Amino acid sequence: MLVVRQPPCRPTPAGELLLRRVRPMQTLQAEALADFLPEERQGAVVRPIAIAVNSDSLATWFLGALSDLNQQHGYLFDVRVDDQDHTLKLLRDGSVLGAVTAEATPVQGCEVLALGAMRYHAIAAPAFASHHFHAGVNAASLALAPMIVFDRKDELQWRFVRRITRARLAPPIHYLPTPTGFVEAASLGLGWCLAPDSLVRPALGEGSVVLLAQDRWLDVPLYWQHAAVRSDTLHNIGAVLRRTAASALRS
Repeated sequence: MLVVRQPPCRPTPAGELLLRRVRPMQTLQAEALADFLPEERQGAVVRPIAIAVNSDSLATWFLGALSDLNQQHGYLFDVRVDDQDHTLKLLRDGSVLGAVTAEATPVQGCEVLALGAMRYHAIAAPAFASHHFHAGVNAASLALAPMIVFDRKDELQWRFVRRITRARLAPPIHYLPTPTGFVEAASLGLGWCLAPDSLVRPALGEGSVVLLAQDRWLDVPLYWQHAAVRSDTLHNIGAVLRRTAASALRS
């Protein structure tokens, strides 16, 4: 049994194993056809390359890499979005050829390329910060201040809280699945949150948000994991991702 025929259709564990083998083979087959039968590639429909990425990368630096790859090689992409701690699931089950992930340990049959670290700052609107954090960022204030979280997979805010205090907290929570909307939501006083440095800087310059802790931030290392096959396509993607990330992430 390879497929569970229920909406949505999904692979069985055996189907996932087969997908992990087949997707890299499809890429190698397309490259071989391009090398040896270029006339058959004329006018052929290019198969989109399935890759997974976290939403914050997609909202900041990742689109530039996709644009470069499309212009240089004509690649089309089928981008799947998930939290950086969960994109590897899509690689494991064979849904994608590669994934931007926070996991440095390679999945079986995959290679890992370090991209850099995305820095996150805790921010809030000036009035919100004055009201909820006038006595500082501590267990008491964090327990009462509304917190903005992307979704129930999002652990970033909780990691920051654990850096400040080891107390068990249950603050009020807004679930808001929009990375670019995080900064705007914070500036409107909806709550406090963590947001990528590149998205925070313009709002800090405008004065619509402030840093809750000048000397506290969260660096999340990111990696590109992909199927370990000798593929020109995967090599090109990795090279462009590394080059683009080098100018956007912290080494």
